[in-house]
Amino acid sequence: MSQAELAAFVQSHLRARGITAILSGGACVSVHSEGRYTSADIDLVNAYSVNRGVIQAAMQEIGFTEQARHFVHPDTPYIIEFPPGPLSVGAEPARQIQELDFSTGTLELLSPTDCVKDRLAAYYHWDDQQCLAQAVLVAQAKDADIKEIARWSRAEGMMGKFELIRAKLTPAGQ
Repeated sequence: MSQAELAAFVQSHLRARGITAILSGGACVSVHSEGRYTSADIDLVNAYSVNRGVIQAAMQEIGFTEQARHFVHPDTPYIIEFPPGPLSVGAEPARQIQELDFSTGTLELLSPTDCVKDRLAAYYHWDDQQCLAQAVLVAQAKDADIKEIARWSRAEGMMGKFELIRAKLTPAGQ
């Protein structure tokens, strides 16, 4: 299975048990950048703060075991992590969840715009250059809503940093 197919499979299994976990982080970047960025892990945000034991039991049902703070399976190189909710980008809740259908299930992930904001939050607050590069990949591949990103950047108190990188986030020819 591809990373996205595996994430859809796990999400579908969790959803059937009443657990909502939304794809974010590097794996979300990988999906939205159409593979131009790759990540070794799958971050599924525990959107409603379900008890860790409930997640652990559900993951064991499909062959995953917990090691430290992540889950592993012998048949995949990807590790799965469950960052705690709420699902947010910087100080705001995520605004839009996108759904993609695969033969393994429906994948719920941050929209391209919220994915860019998620990566920019790390850049803005910790000067994470790798996250800035990821934000640029997604913004250029998926035509993220630059006006919304500017509004959010202002709310984060980061309009100065946003203005320095705005051109990088805009696809060529726009």
